[in-house]
Amino acid sequence: MTGIRTSRVLRSLSAGTAAATLTVGLAACGSAASSSAATSADHASTGAVTVAALANGAGTETDIKVAEVTSLHAELPASIAKSGQLVIGVGALPAGFPPLAFVGSDQQTLTGAEPDFGRLVAAALGLKPVVQNSTWENLFVGIDSGRTDVGFSNITDTEERKKKYDFASYREDNLAFEVTKSSTWNFNGDYTTLAGRTVAVSAGTNQEKILLEWQAKLKAAGKQLTVKYFPDNNATHLALVGGKIDAYFGPNPGIAYQIAQDAKTPNPTRNAGTYSGAGASLQGLIAATTKKDSGLVKPIADAINYLIKNGQYAKWLAAWNLSNEAVPTSEINPPGLPLTNS
Repeated sequence: MTGIRTSRVLRSLSAGTAAATLTVGLAACGSAASSSAATSADHASTGAVTVAALANGAGTETDIKVAEVTSLHAELPASIAKSGQLVIGVGALPAGFPPLAFVGSDQQTLTGAEPDFGRLVAAALGLKPVVQNSTWENLFVGIDSGRTDVGFSNITDTEERKKKYDFASYREDNLAFEVTKSSTWNFNGDYTTLAGRTVAVSAGTNQEKILLEWQAKLKAAGKQLTVKYFPDNNATHLALVGGKIDAYFGPNPGIAYQIAQDAKTPNPTRNAGTYSGAGASLQGLIAATTKKDSGLVKPIADAINYLIKNGQYAKWLAAWNLSNEAVPTSEINPPGLPLTNS
């Protein structure tokens, strides 16, 4: 992560990728505040977790049934089992990054795909979820100090981070192309299909680096890809629906959010295809992040795989319009973004 930008540039949180912002009142959350989402949307009596609550159109509110799995609970480190709670870190201050973590429609509750998934994992482990919202930097301070058990905050698995943390993957780290719904163009991973197109991207991001590499390759082949920059989210969106650009290239979750916002407007948009945030040679992955050798990563990975196998995972992704980032299984410390890039 290198900076703060509009909601079109989500925290893909690998090196060179800028953070997104949503200008909403997060002050009520405090610098490391417990989110009311940690308890208000969980229904112990019915064994259900409500996801996409207070999402303000960014997701579809859904009750997902998940009960404690005793075999998973038995895997927990003794100190966490004894505490009865899972402290979940989210780095969404000073501003949120929808649809992954942001202040809900009540202007005080932290909602989003990331804290929701942390609460589903906690439920499967038989633990009370306690969601702590902080700055990105303090998220890792919390994990390092032991005050936070696990981070669910769109954290990219990188080889650099593996020096200090263990990872349990749960989502693909993807970029995507947003086009108008009437566009017939689609991206299938072949950059040559971009020849003759005009594409917007945010400066200083991982996706800009990838797009400029494609532009150089096309130029060497005698073909043209025009890259455009705009000052903010609104300007980019106006350029897209106004026909000044053919596509916008950005983080897939942010595009999913924009598509949801546009769905009922006169100018709907759609996703024309995705591409790994790690580039052509590696599928980037988003992962739950624990302190290295804390003993927590295996029960978390096993809980994620339980949710995948039993359908709760698919329901969570669908509620947040992120089904195109599904993984078939959670892996412990899978290959991450190389040291040269991370």
